[in-house]
Amino acid sequence: MPGKLILLLQLLLTLIFIAAVWTSGMIPGSYIAVLAVTLLVLFGVLFGLQFLKSKVYIIGIVFSVLISIALAFGSYYMFRASRMLEQVGGATYKTDNMIVVVRADDTAENILDIKNYTFGIQTALDLENNQKMLEDVERVIGQEPDVENYPAIQEEAQALLDGEIGAAIYNEAFTGIIDESIEGYSDQVRIIYQYGIETEIEQEETDVITEDEAFNIYISGIDVSGPITTNSRSDVNIIMTVNPTTHKILLTTTPRDYYVPIPGVSGEQRDKLTHAGIYGVDVSMATLESIYGIDISYYARVNFTSLIKIVDAIGGVDVNSEYSFSAGGYSFTEGVNHLNGEQALAFSRERHSFAAGDNQRGKNQEAVLTGILQKAMSPALLVNASEIITSVSDSVETNMTRAEMATFISRQLSDGSSWDIESVAAVGTGDRQSCYSSGSQSLYVMWPDTNSISEISSKMNDVLNGQ
Repeated sequence: MPGKLILLLQLLLTLIFIAAVWTSGMIPGSYIAVLAVTLLVLFGVLFGLQFLKSKVYIIGIVFSVLISIALAFGSYYMFRASRMLEQVGGATYKTDNMIVVVRADDTAENILDIKNYTFGIQTALDLENNQKMLEDVERVIGQEPDVENYPAIQEEAQALLDGEIGAAIYNEAFTGIIDESIEGYSDQVRIIYQYGIETEIEQEETDVITEDEAFNIYISGIDVSGPITTNSRSDVNIIMTVNPTTHKILLTTTPRDYYVPIPGVSGEQRDKLTHAGIYGVDVSMATLESIYGIDISYYARVNFTSLIKIVDAIGGVDVNSEYSFSAGGYSFTEGVNHLNGEQALAFSRERHSFAAGDNQRGKNQEAVLTGILQKAMSPALLVNASEIITSVSDSVETNMTRAEMATFISRQLSDGSSWDIESVAAVGTGDRQSCYSSGSQSLYVMWPDTNSISEISSKMNDVLNGQ
């Protein structure tokens, strides 16, 4: 009798496991059919052994227990992977992290300690979020705050350092812009209060992408300490043009300092491409669409910390380096280098070692991404997709749905074909100009090279059209 109860449990776990695999959408139907038949046949054999009065009966019980344990763990990991895909995918909102900062040597411990301070606020940008933050501060401190207005965020920041105001209110995404104007600013202040404002991501409605249809996906590399949804300057801007039918991928990196108008934000005034991310990933997408004259259906935002997790989760990557150089305590040789997560991050961030500076950094980032794609899309590694997804779920977000990601994994498992990956980099001419997001402050920028843009646009369309 105990043996039959154990077998009944095995049958139940078999059905649960098959359901978990089927509903995940990540495993091809043909694989599921073979798996289901194998598990049911195995159950039948072990069930038959229960009628034999010998040691074989005991062996059958032991095998049934072991199989049941394996099925339980398998079901757990499949359901977990599906939940993680749900968490990573389907992003619909962005977060503006509004902060109140005081000088680093201020003795105040919380916002109530500074309720009688004069709060500085800038009136040039981000007015709606500033107003919401003021309302929240008033709610928290229980009184209307004393406010001093400044025409630019740099003036507000300098006033804080000079002691003209006791605290400053602004969007944390603008911190990098302040640092470009006031050396060492971030080290001289500290955050005493923060408030997240969530808004819906605005994207043009596009037709549903079929599994055979080519598409563009924007990969944004950010560096934030808070939620992955937090708006931030985008230091990595790569467009991945994918054709599932021809198995071709074109990786296009655009310099973070590209000097371009930001649609819906700056009007005719130009700004750095990296600053578009301050206003949301949808604004970065619109800016890149305007540059290349294309439609971008999807995006993936990747925190720099997740690069370490991704590379380590797939067992390291082989990356081709155009130069020999050292960075972050590591040495890289010209040619193929096998990198772990920390090494890949150092390789991707370095720019001072190269005459081409940020342009070469962009190429190196593409080289790392190529290594990740080549490794991650191998059928052997896709079998461990659940572990990889789980390890990076808190530091990656995308607007691709769980079903779309699962379909891509399933197709690659079924097909198993290798991909032809090509990398290109937009170029331009360096200059110093004022930017929309930094006011009158002159910053390093790069004027786009129209010939480079035209050539890349043509390459993108060739891949999209299967040429």
